[in-house]
Amino acid sequence: MSCENSVKGSVLPGEPQGSLVNGAYFHAAATPAADREPKRAIVLLTDMFGLPLKNCKILADLISEKVGVDVWVPDLFDGRPALTLEELGPLLPDRAGAKRSLMDYVRLFFLLITHIFALRRTRPSVGEARARVFIEKLRTEKGYNRIGAVGYGYGGTVGVGLGGSPSLVDTLVIAHPGSLKMENVKLMKVPTSWACAEEGAAFKPAQRNGAEAIFKEREGKDDFVPYEFKDWKGCAHGFAIRPNQSVPEVKAGYEGALAQTVEWFKKTLF
Repeated sequence: MSCENSVKGSVLPGEPQGSLVNGAYFHAAATPAADREPKRAIVLLTDMFGLPLKNCKILADLISEKVGVDVWVPDLFDGRPALTLEELGPLLPDRAGAKRSLMDYVRLFFLLITHIFALRRTRPSVGEARARVFIEKLRTEKGYNRIGAVGYGYGGTVGVGLGGSPSLVDTLVIAHPGSLKMENVKLMKVPTSWACAEEGAAFKPAQRNGAEAIFKEREGKDDFVPYEFKDWKGCAHGFAIRPNQSVPEVKAGYEGALAQTVEWFKKTLF
């Protein structure tokens, strides 16, 4: 597969059906909550490509339709993601076991070096701070009683940070997160579903197993929260938001992770 086709293969089909509201993408629930019902919403935390890549908007539409709640996608990068899919996408594996040449690694190294200041400017702690402000405003200005969040890649790292604040988010889905500190996982206090790639660029098996052990160790204790870890065979980092659907296992992983997300929110957000 050529580099150009690899990028095309990771763009979801269709066009967003929602709208931009004060710089954030919004897809309204088909049926608004009744006056006396709790008002619920889901916040989608994007991967490092942010709002310019339409995949996050397509997923927001799908999740809103399937769960039946409003879905918001904040701009975690203040309009300036560090890299575009066209720049980085061809250098990323689209499936587990995909072979990369030495030249691919060299190109990746120089791409990251030349964008080092942009990457620093958009580090996850900055995105988390923006997400916190955004969600706090949703609660105070929009009146949501319960808010879930789903994070992909970069957004998964942001979501883990938010998981230590149960007054902010009530439930989480974390899909193939970026680099994590186990100290932050230990601080998580809300129900969390993890959608894991067979091969993660940053969330490798040792980290994945360590995170699960942290949640499992709480079983039977006062600080226990519901959790689940699902591993998607044949998938690499990015499969849940940028799947190459021409690869059967990746397509199955993308669809399975979406169903996992929907079922988790139906179970824990209501």
